[in-house]
Amino acid sequence: MLRRILTIAIAVILTVTGLILMEQLLPHISFLIGYNVHSKGLLGYSYIHWLFAILSVMFFSWIGWVITPFIIKYLLKYSEMVASVLAKAPSADIIVSLIGVLVGLILANLIGAPFSRLPIVGSYIPIVLSLVLALTGAKVALHKSKDILGLFYRSRSRENVGDKITESREEPLPEDTVVDVAAMPAELAAGNKLLDTSVIIDGRIADILKTGFLEGNLVVPHFVLDELQRLSDSSDNLKRAKGRRGLDLIQEMQDMFHHVVVVKDIEYDMFQDVDSKLIALARDTGSVIVTNDFNLNKVASIQGIQILNINDLANAMKPVVIPGEEMTAYLLREGKENGQAIAYLQDGTMIVVEGGRKYIGNKIKVAVTSVLQTSAGRMIFAKVARNPM
Repeated sequence: MLRRILTIAIAVILTVTGLILMEQLLPHISFLIGYNVHSKGLLGYSYIHWLFAILSVMFFSWIGWVITPFIIKYLLKYSEMVASVLAKAPSADIIVSLIGVLVGLILANLIGAPFSRLPIVGSYIPIVLSLVLALTGAKVALHKSKDILGLFYRSRSRENVGDKITESREEPLPEDTVVDVAAMPAELAAGNKLLDTSVIIDGRIADILKTGFLEGNLVVPHFVLDELQRLSDSSDNLKRAKGRRGLDLIQEMQDMFHHVVVVKDIEYDMFQDVDSKLIALARDTGSVIVTNDFNLNKVASIQGIQILNINDLANAMKPVVIPGEEMTAYLLREGKENGQAIAYLQDGTMIVVEGGRKYIGNKIKVAVTSVLQTSAGRMIFAKVARNPM
């Protein structure tokens, strides 16, 4: 059906083009054959005028029906190529590029209007300017996409957090509206827990919240939501999945604990990265940061900010392994050092087995020699037991 419509449209366009060309050529033909084409005839047109009109319609209609299949073939081919390229590009980049093209065309129209009165080249200058400035506008907009999207994020309503998040609840926080966080007394927000991006994407915070071990409000600042939304709009599949997972988790926690989980309109424009904003907010309000980011944990601890690290909690809940204790482990692969092998416990803890290389692919008994435990996780060092099999 689409091909038939395109065929008819192209044939009509060529037919009309033929009539226009005929109108332009008739005066010259009339001069050559000595016949006045403007003489009165049928319906006010001369007979030669009608003859040439019929011939031009027949000729250009025939050309249209002949070349239309080739035009449609390449038109559909290149349209599919353009569609595939646009499908891979992030939606934000497409919107920003269109904004840049629109601004470029407006500038080209304003600049080219005075030059259009010039003889010969005047009519071509606006066309050239439109092409050049449209491409330039698109490229500049892509380079400045973060700034443009930042203006959009700041100008939109802070009460609506998008399709994934319900309206923010104001009642759990001590103040109805927080505009200047630095002016808020620290004791008003003491006991609140600030959630960072990593701990939201991790997802274990929802399970911890269900147990009731966390006190106070769980606050999600709006700049954390902005980062999750940027991740969910990313062209990278992994980042996009993480961002959407984080948004879904916040909505789930709000539905279950709407008096505890709070999305709050708080912004720190003087900082660029989310970690710096989170540390500044915790320092100004006396709140606690909940995270599993090792670097954020260290930086915040240096500045005297209280941290609740989910990984520390998980490590504390793991079974205690005592040096000298024997356990069974499946040796999975080689270690970094010569003769080492790597195994894992069910909770993901890595076991480095000295002298276990020859047992890779087998389940053997190992004796624990030492345990290294940090905020980033736990690592067990062991050696092959006297009776490994």
